Amino acid sequence: MIVAKNLHKFYGQLEVLKGVNLHIAKGEIVSIVGASGAGKTTLLQLLGTLDLPTKNQDTQLHIDGQNVLQMTDKAMSKFRNLHLGFIFQFHQLLPEFTALENVCIPAFIANKNKKETEAEAKKLLEYLGLGDRIHHKPNELSGGEQQRVAVARALINKPAIIFADEPSGNLDTASAELLHQLFFKLRDEFGQTFVIVTHNEELANMADRKLVMVDGNIAS
Repeated sequence: MIVAKNLHKFYGQLEVLKGVNLHIAKGEIVSIVGASGAGKTTLLQLLGTLDLPTKNQDTQLHIDGQNVLQMTDKAMSKFRNLHLGFIFQFHQLLPEFTALENVCIPAFIANKNKKETEAEAKKLLEYLGLGDRIHHKPNELSGGEQQRVAVARALINKPAIIFADEPSGNLDTASAELLHQLFFKLRDEFGQTFVIVTHNEELANMADRKLVMVDGNIAS
């Protein structure tokens, strides 16, 4: 599902990623852990095509069978929208829109049918236990509810891979536990691949595989 070879990332003279090699299988849940500054979020951004690796003749990145580094910016944006989903520590919901409207946004960007999209968004929100919160705005939802709306938004285009950056870092213990269980339920029912950067040891250890980053590379 993801094959990365020799990923480097420089910011000026600072080398943040130092030739990362990685293979993640379809349907696998992989956690990435490490100390602050080890390169976890940078790696996630590269794998999610939110940023590009520093050019190197041996660098490769294939996602869901596509050589993304050979894509134009426009093609990469379309690929990201249709094939990848994102969940962040701070849900990044738009405050002026309802839960339903927030979930629909990625599908509307992909020019999908409005009626069909809204029906699918309602199904997702109901599946996530938010059937009675569809028309509430983010400030009317709890932290856990907001994060579940963000999960629904990540799922609306039926992506092959979901990237999560500290997804439970802003939640209380009970909400975090529910979110962690949800990831595995989604994988089992819908076959999504998950790549999760986390400081939460419980979540990291639940994953099929835990990768430890040290000083810009994967140690184990």
